[in-house]
Amino acid sequence: MSFELKVQKYISEQQLVEKGDRLLIACSGGIDSMGLVHFFNKFQHNFEIRLFVAHVDHMLRGETSAKDREFVEQFCRQNHIPVFSTSIPIPQLLREQGGNSQALCRRERYAYFEELMEKHHINKLVTAHHADDQLESILMALTKAGTISGMKGMYEKRSFSSGTMIRPFLAVTKEEIREYLEGSGGLYREDASNAKDDYTRNRFRHHVVPLLKSENQHVSSNAVQFAKNLQQDDDLLKSLALGRFPDVVIKNGKQSYTLKIPLFQKEPVALQRRIILILLNYLYNSSQFNQSHTLISSISSLCESNHGSAVLHLPEQFVAKRNYDEVIFSNAKDVISVELPHQKVLMEEWTQLPNGIRLYIGEASNVVHTKGTNIREYYFNSNSVAAPLFVRTRTNGDRISLKGMEEPKRLSRLFIDEKIPLEERQHWPILVDANDQVLAVLGLRVSKNLSSLKQESDDLVLMFASENSNDSSLK
Repeated sequence: MSFELKVQKYISEQQLVEKGDRLLIACSGGIDSMGLVHFFNKFQHNFEIRLFVAHVDHMLRGETSAKDREFVEQFCRQNHIPVFSTSIPIPQLLREQGGNSQALCRRERYAYFEELMEKHHINKLVTAHHADDQLESILMALTKAGTISGMKGMYEKRSFSSGTMIRPFLAVTKEEIREYLEGSGGLYREDASNAKDDYTRNRFRHHVVPLLKSENQHVSSNAVQFAKNLQQDDDLLKSLALGRFPDVVIKNGKQSYTLKIPLFQKEPVALQRRIILILLNYLYNSSQFNQSHTLISSISSLCESNHGSAVLHLPEQFVAKRNYDEVIFSNAKDVISVELPHQKVLMEEWTQLPNGIRLYIGEASNVVHTKGTNIREYYFNSNSVAAPLFVRTRTNGDRISLKGMEEPKRLSRLFIDEKIPLEERQHWPILVDANDQVLAVLGLRVSKNLSSLKQESDDLVLMFASENSNDSSLK
């Protein structure tokens, strides 16, 4: 099969080009992109499309890169192809912003392409990525992290700007492009930096790929087929995970989600991974985080148990807190910590505590009811406590004497048994007397010295009011 027929067949099978498309070819002036321009310039009337070319001078090679720009512009003028070109001062941007030069070049280059497509109503960006590029991408991904996302390589088409990016040369190798272009008498510019081993891709291109091709000359084509199969399988699993996501994960608000562990554990492991990926995509916009194998594994481990509490600190101040059968994902900077002061309780007055909690202690014969709130009343004898009373948070060694138990129970154990989230325990209001005797873990349990039924000797009453009905379920 000839080069042109192979590319045409691939374009047709993958439905990359349609009648009436306006194509913007990204052209550096090198052999691959010039082969792409030659091909579409020859067949644009067959495809019934409009052709445009875009070139970016990154200003990294001085006069040489300036001549690349002139070369592309001259070729397009001679062949009556509308051309757009620009120079972007990458060296200056590197000094000002720092970072990776290749990543910066790519960001600025694609931003320019996006601008052109929107301005000139172009619906497809065409790049010259070929089968060897696909093989290199897969090998680099395997070496770096081995994630499924990386191993999938490049798609033959994907969304870009308001349109689509297509890669019609994925069906052919670099050597086939070279033979095609040189056989057609086409010219191109050689980038001297491509011969250096400074970049990772170049090292794979110069040393690893030739070794693999010596074993099997069709290895690049195999890589393209492997990537295509993996893409199709992963797309299906992603679709299934998206369908299950709303049942497993609940959105609480901006940048806050709750994952239900029992429902999550019922899903196949393949869907569990992808549910986590979807969640990370909601939390982050950077592939640095939402494709991290370490991050995904850490979250999976956090969900392996629904017993007790645990905290996992995530990048960019996000935290994942497991509270028994759920994991809450939130941004730490959005969480307002409620500090509970060591507060003296005044007699015959309502004491206001954080989170809508109110406390009243007074004479049992002078009970004042409050309408519209959840009230619980507990009676006790003033001789069983040491005045004054205080509300504070828990301290190490705190114990409470409960009815039916011979030994006082540690509050740390009580919180675990009652499945109180770890972060809530630190701020839970504890009622103590002057001798630090725990009288009540407010909203949870009271000591055996307090009773909901008034005894003849009881002369004081404790009333607990909360705007949250769950906080008033004292036992």
